[in-house]
Amino acid sequence: MSATWYECKIKYRKLEEETGEYKLKTEPFLVDAISYTEAESRITQEMAAYLREGEEIKITNIKVANYAEIHPFENSDRWFKCKVSLIAFDEESGKERKTNQYLLIQGNDVKEAYENTMTAMKDTMAEFTIPAIAESPIMDVFPYFSGEESETKELEKFMALKDSVPTTNEIDEDLALVDSLTADTE
Repeated sequence: MSATWYECKIKYRKLEEETGEYKLKTEPFLVDAISYTEAESRITQEMAAYLREGEEIKITNIKVANYAEIHPFENSDRWFKCKVSLIAFDEESGKERKTNQYLLIQGNDVKEAYENTMTAMKDTMAEFTIPAIAESPIMDVFPYFSGEESETKELEKFMALKDSVPTTNEIDEDLALVDSLTADTE
């Protein structure tokens, strides 16, 4: 059974890390559900972790999202909507046919999203092109898992990838200075 993803726009008070204040924000989230009613129920449950005691959310919109697949990647913090054109040859007419599908890919920038899309599509036997990649406003993705033991490992893997934090490389200024001085003498 394929997943149906619902994009839910939520208005809630979000903590601004820079200022430490709560500001009213409207942000889209993605939920795997079988109906609008279940999507509403699931997003309400999932958003409870983001709220302070006694606060509520307001669901401003729910719509079916047009994503064929969702691919989280480790150490990535943004979501990108990638348009993939599958190319097939029609033997009857002798023409090339393109079928477009959209993937939601996690990455830190467009280049990494492209590389992650290529990784996600590596086992595809059909020819394909990637005509467009754009940053998505989606803040978070909440997949559905039934709770059965067979899905527990899948859930743990998905959540570990999705929640991984990008690593930053710290530059040791003393070593950088030494490197720049030795490069000047060569």
